[in-house]
Amino acid sequence: MEPKKAKESRIINTAQVLLTDLNNYNTLFGGVLMKKLDDAATLSARRHSRVKECVTASTDSIDFLCPIHQTDSVCVESFVTYTGTTSMEIFCKVIAEDILTGERRIAATAFLTFVALGKDKRPVDVPGIVPETEEEIFLYNTGKERAEMRKFRRQKSKELAAYITVKKPWDE
Repeated sequence: MEPKKAKESRIINTAQVLLTDLNNYNTLFGGVLMKKLDDAATLSARRHSRVKECVTASTDSIDFLCPIHQTDSVCVESFVTYTGTTSMEIFCKVIAEDILTGERRIAATAFLTFVALGKDKRPVDVPGIVPETEEEIFLYNTGKERAEMRKFRRQKSKELAAYITVKKPWDE
């Protein structure tokens, strides 16, 4: 399978911030932004793997760096930065732009991992990635370390799950 350029998976979604998107601080709800990130990352994963279904395996982090206001547009840019055999790491950056002044700022960053699924709902191999820009090369070169941290964190989550109850509090 031929590797693909990172830019081939790039998705850019820009939207205005609506009143219904705002929390009680008059800034964009974190959950609204999280959905935008997952939507863009899903498309990047599907574009890279060219399969019908890709599922979110993990969200490493969403780092909210500055608030997004109603006077801003919000641009989510995502692309594949690193791949395993069946998994793809997607980097998302959120750019807020003050529509009145034109000032642009990085409002958030996130890493999500997706797995490509075949018709039988089983993981399928995905192409490797070819980074070209300075940003893509940096993210690619640091991808293996993030993948190892993800595996460690997943193992710890499984260990934790063994101790968590599913009983209803009133049934104990």
